[in-house]
Amino acid sequence: EKPGCPRAIVNIGGMANITLLPGNSSPSSLLGYDTGPGNALMDSWINQNLGQPYDKDGHWAAQGQVIGSLLQQMLETPYLSQSAPKSTGPELFNLSWLIAHLNQIPEVNAVDVQATLLEFTAHTISEALKSHTPFVTEVFFCGGGAYNTALIQRLETLLHPTLIASTEQLGIAPEWVEAVAFAWLAKQTLEGKPGNAPTVTGASKASILGAIYPA
Repeated sequence: EKPGCPRAIVNIGGMANITLLPGNSSPSSLLGYDTGPGNALMDSWINQNLGQPYDKDGHWAAQGQVIGSLLQQMLETPYLSQSAPKSTGPELFNLSWLIAHLNQIPEVNAVDVQATLLEFTAHTISEALKSHTPFVTEVFFCGGGAYNTALIQRLETLLHPTLIASTEQLGIAPEWVEAVAFAWLAKQTLEGKPGNAPTVTGASKASILGAIYPA
């Protein structure tokens, strides 16, 4: 958090989630939630079609064209219009979910589906962030998706003129963020301090998380 500078941290893992830091050091102002899919659908689709675990740099997606009808169908998913706090995962956004949508449109090229999935991720992230403007002035990305060049370039376009960068600029490599978060949670528990944020999780109160069992 930077005093007086509203920021957002976007973690693009299997799902994408945002954390909004108001810059006023007030826990009650903290907000965070899952925006929708991050890499999960893109990873599943390229694995099924090309046998690759992920789309390096978004190279395959960059070769395709967005399928407007498919994108619109996916954007009508009820979860996307729910109010925060909220959370989702592969129990909703998975390959079966995607195929169900594909069955509702004429046959399309696999590469165009990948391009559409990238656009879906970029759109849901950017729309979530825009819903908090002019609150957010800086956005920092972490997680595996921070290395997807095509995705980040698309987000730069959608979020312009908001400043966007990697969490590397804050001294934390994108792949370290979750490890750092769990280290902080352990520290809070060891010090007898709450580790949850009710405005993010929907919990009724701040609580000390976990337990310590000395050997």
